[in-house]
Amino acid sequence: MQHGTREEAEYEALVREVLPRSGPADAAKALLRAFCSGGAICCLGQALRDLGSGPLRLSDELVSAFVSTALIFLAALLTGLGVYDRLGKFAGAGSIVPITGFANSVVSPAMEFRREGLVLGVGAKMFAVAGPVLVYGITASVLYGLILFFLHGFGG
Repeated sequence: MQHGTREEAEYEALVREVLPRSGPADAAKALLRAFCSGGAICCLGQALRDLGSGPLRLSDELVSAFVSTALIFLAALLTGLGVYDRLGKFAGAGSIVPITGFANSVVSPAMEFRREGLVLGVGAKMFAVAGPVLVYGITASVLYGLILFFLHGFGG
């Protein structure tokens, strides 16, 4: 097997030319953007929490559901409008704050394949990311429940 062929050298030169160059200053800017963007999403969540427990007078349980639902809806809506993708390019890791990032990762594949129809496009692709997460979460919760059941003497 031959190493260092002319094609490999040309390919490596092309890669070096195309790859963005970044240094410590670029990393610091990216870190700051991620921190501020993620913090802004968290501040939005806190504002929704204050709204639910203040003027809307929701119970603690309903406030949590309200905040989660509102953040998921907003992330899904912004993904559908193409805004969340631009936010992701600017914010980097700051845009994947757990609940909004998960909503984005569920809606993005669905939007990409919407031309294939509601069932085989949107419906099928929506669970490309969510499916494994849901399976793992449900399986883990069942196993955890069984372990607790047996540790506490068969429910007694």
